Amino acid sequence: EAVWQAESRLVRDAIVPMAAFAAHTSKIKVGSGVINNWTRNIGLLASTLLTLDDLAPDRIICGIGAWWDPLASNVGIRRRRPLLAMRETVDLLRKLLALQNVTFEGEFHQLKGVELDVVHGRSEARNVPIYIGATGPNMMELTGEIADGVVLNYCVPPNYNDRAIQQLEDGAKRVGRDLDEIDRPQLIVCSVHEDRAKAIEGAKTLLTQYLAQQPHIAQASGVSADIVEKVQKILGWPASKDQIIEAMQHVPDEFVLSISATGTPD
Repeated sequence: EAVWQAESRLVRDAIVPMAAFAAHTSKIKVGSGVINNWTRNIGLLASTLLTLDDLAPDRIICGIGAWWDPLASNVGIRRRRPLLAMRETVDLLRKLLALQNVTFEGEFHQLKGVELDVVHGRSEARNVPIYIGATGPNMMELTGEIADGVVLNYCVPPNYNDRAIQQLEDGAKRVGRDLDEIDRPQLIVCSVHEDRAKAIEGAKTLLTQYLAQQPHIAQASGVSADIVEKVQKILGWPASKDQIIEAMQHVPDEFVLSISATGTPD
């Protein structure tokens, strides 16, 4: 069993609550669901995960994704060549957590004789599985090649999952891996209320924002392009409550029910 802390929008950092979860539990695994591979220097990211592993040995999971625009571009990040950037990040993160001395001259990371300098505590390689938060087909195949697991996105219909698992398996086969070696948790939007209409409204409030503000999710969701265009024209970022209410009118209840766990307790 695992508890996952999100870090996607500029709302809440994942690492601080993960540390709280780790410090106050003894058995459950604690994962980031997901952090991005752009805003933390690779050395800092490795030392952060080592610190979390000190708090909860063998219970930390690194869920990491390629982030999304326009959020990334709005804070000055240009997400070029995301597959290579992710490959470099995962490879170096593993080596640093294995307490190796690393020299690397890549396109996105440059290290010169870098290793985690453990002065106090466990001077041993750390077991921190790396899960990639993949949505698109190419990132899904890369995940099958290099990751311990995939964090499947939410706001997607069942037939998306069928394609995603096939892409994951294609990537795994490319390097002689079996699909069963790759853990596959999925994020799911849940909205439960005694009043079914209020449950749908709760889910729709969130889903409308994702359709408008995260193009990769809108594309994977299966919703029609004209609906996406309508909500994108209405919602800014961050969206106001009035904008959300207006945009929600264009999102069908049937769509909400098809991609979320929404309804009454019964």
